[in-house]
Amino acid sequence: MRPASQVDSTSSEPPTTTTAKASPETPPTGSGPAETPVPMVLTGAPTPVTQPLAVVSPVAAEPNSPRFAPGFAAKLNLAVDLVLVVTALLVSTTMMGHDLHLERTDVWVLLGVGILSWLVVGTALCLYDMRFADRERLDDLALISIQVMVVTVVLFLTRLVMGTESWIVALSLFPPLLWPSVALLRLYFFRKLSVQEQPLDEVLIIGVGAMGRLTGEDLNSKHRRKVIGYLSFSNDTATATPPAPVLGTVKDLENILCTVPVDEVFIAGNMLKHSAEMQNAVKLCENFGIPFALPAYHFRFDRARPVDDHAVSDGYLHFMTHAFQPHQMALKRLFDIMSSAAALAVLSPLLIGVALGVKFTSRGPIFFKQKRVGLHGKTFNMLKFRSMVVNAEELKAKLEALNEQTGPVFKMKNDPRITRIGRFIRKYSIDELPQLINVLRGEMSVVGPRPPIPKEVEKYAAWQRRRLSVRPGLTCIWQVSGRNQISFEEWMYLDMQYIDHWSLKNDINLILKTVPVVLTGSGAS
Repeated sequence: MRPASQVDSTSSEPPTTTTAKASPETPPTGSGPAETPVPMVLTGAPTPVTQPLAVVSPVAAEPNSPRFAPGFAAKLNLAVDLVLVVTALLVSTTMMGHDLHLERTDVWVLLGVGILSWLVVGTALCLYDMRFADRERLDDLALISIQVMVVTVVLFLTRLVMGTESWIVALSLFPPLLWPSVALLRLYFFRKLSVQEQPLDEVLIIGVGAMGRLTGEDLNSKHRRKVIGYLSFSNDTATATPPAPVLGTVKDLENILCTVPVDEVFIAGNMLKHSAEMQNAVKLCENFGIPFALPAYHFRFDRARPVDDHAVSDGYLHFMTHAFQPHQMALKRLFDIMSSAAALAVLSPLLIGVALGVKFTSRGPIFFKQKRVGLHGKTFNMLKFRSMVVNAEELKAKLEALNEQTGPVFKMKNDPRITRIGRFIRKYSIDELPQLINVLRGEMSVVGPRPPIPKEVEKYAAWQRRRLSVRPGLTCIWQVSGRNQISFEEWMYLDMQYIDHWSLKNDINLILKTVPVVLTGSGAS
């Protein structure tokens, strides 16, 4: 099937599934590549009515709506594969005639190395990416093959280093046992299970013509993205109702990006008729840090095909405002999970002590839940140990004139709303520790721009909203550069510097710099 963006760009008429007969110039069957069906024109359909932004809200669950949360299949796949790794090691050992000596330390070390190496290599290869089902089956098989080979080599080298006694764990049958079980489950179960997940992203489509309508239908049919609405170009004419509400015109794009969380914008326009408006839309997306997609084809082709089909698999070229490094990002997420889980376990005595101190020294709950703005403007409840009095938000209005921070952020060095224990835990950032739970849940990262509150975001300039293009974090450049001693403008520029030059190495450096800042309480209020 021809991608939506290959619809004849010289016409705004939508095609239907009915096809016309081949013209006399069409060569007979077998003389060349198969001819793409020529779409028929559908007329007389009603023009969609523009709806207000209020209609952009979660759709009620339908009888056939997806049953699982995004990423459920990938997480379950990883858990099952780790069990298969352990099972394959144990079964291969018994099949080679060795007795299982589970009381031996070296056996448990090898099992641990097998699990850890499978986890790290699988993450580095993006084998368990939430969009794994979008890959070709052969690509999945290739990644699984690489994964099994690398883990086998790591286990063999580990066993070699540990000495001859560790040879009791046999590896001869490990690959032939593990590979087919992992591959068959991936191909015939987990890929199908992913279709039952809720959409991963919410997208906005600009253009209500044939290209825009078919793009929306294509995205909806794949169940991976939800079209929240359309914007029309100034000279757009829709002769069929698109599969999502029309929220306005392209002139409303900035307002919508400020008020509605959007993961990506599809600009389904015609370069000949909509070039100026498409350019303005691109500029706005760049300012906001929102990924966007442009049609890959501006001409109609009968036989020509792109050399790299994967680059334009949906008929669009996709763009981001920062470097796309999926493998490093996957390792970053793995580090977030492992470090937050380990920190919660190690710091549990401190967390319990602080919780008791907060509970018995002031009236109110132990935790303070505050709505914050995360990736692409999506809100979540950020957790903190309560360090202020219960009616702190009400008292804030009376203290606005004493704000010591520039911009939309409120900061006071001697804030009267802070409790006695609150001043101590804020100085050493102990009040922030419950956010490790947010990190574990995927709402935050260890390193990233601090998540703002919605009222602050409402006052952001367009370029400042680009800090929402990455997952927020516990620490960033601001925390190690003076914290409350720098201005709001400098703070924003530091966050942009982090986004534009992100790498795993920089994240590690920021974590190492954060430790002495937290221990000394430098720059905190």
